[in-house]
Amino acid sequence: MNRTDRLMGILLELQARGELRAEDLAATFEVSVRTVYRDLDALGETGVPIVATPGKGYHLMEGYFLPPVSFTADEAALLLLGGELVRDRVDPLLRQAAEDAIRKLAGVLPADRRAETERRRQGMVFASRGNRADDRRLVLARRAIDERRVVRLLYHALHRGQPEPRDVEPIRLVNLGDAWFLTGYCRLRQDARIFRLDRIDRLEVLDERYIPTARHAVGPPHERDLGSYPEARVRVDRDAIRWFRERQPDTLLREDREAGGLVFVYAVRDELQLLTWLLSWGSAIEVLAPDWLRTRLADEARAVTARHAVPVASPVPAT
Repeated sequence: MNRTDRLMGILLELQARGELRAEDLAATFEVSVRTVYRDLDALGETGVPIVATPGKGYHLMEGYFLPPVSFTADEAALLLLGGELVRDRVDPLLRQAAEDAIRKLAGVLPADRRAETERRRQGMVFASRGNRADDRRLVLARRAIDERRVVRLLYHALHRGQPEPRDVEPIRLVNLGDAWFLTGYCRLRQDARIFRLDRIDRLEVLDERYIPTARHAVGPPHERDLGSYPEARVRVDRDAIRWFRERQPDTLLREDREAGGLVFVYAVRDELQLLTWLLSWGSAIEVLAPDWLRTRLADEARAVTARHAVPVASPVPAT
């Protein structure tokens, strides 16, 4: 990075993050603290009002703002693509805000850069498949999170016969692929839980508010601690590995190389969900452990074979 870019970067860092030490800026831009001191002096000489607080760091004088940032064609194209990606996955209220942001960004681009930005933007597409962003549950869940209100769900968990009521302290909405998930603290289970939005038969925002505590430090599904669940070890045929890797559940822990081939290790958070997914791979996989999962898979395979042992009688064509 040349000095001009670094000076602009320091300004942006101070404007975005407030007070920073010289050591923080040196680490960010991978230069010495002495170089940062020189850069700060240079900025001050050009009229930028930088205030030094002994023992704390540097910050911009209150009321000072940088002029609008100029984007390269690549930067503008990425921002427009990101805006479109969000727009196609949020509820109608946020979708209008996304549309306005996209229009403003496109409108402020210089004419000579607009065509190049559009060309690069057209070269990459994020397709949405049936995301159902118009779902009112998304609007209600977002409102509950913003206002820290408890929600009452009628939730139909996978492989459960009937839906059950849950009172949940919602934390955040997570979009994985083309599905929305609500994460929060479930009072029924007294633990953090993840609820797929389209499995919620009814969502009601209650008047009760909750106060965030340590129990609300809930991450997206792929960030959750899976160490407390039992492990399943699955060996995959060599010619199926490439395709097997394309569709992985979020409970994958690691891949182990063994003498018999590549073994995928999973946290068994939902036994039926993992079993169903493994069955879809037929004879291309083998469950090595635990024994109970191996037995369940074999029993289910035998049941499928038995059901299909006798051909279905075809209707006799009319003469």
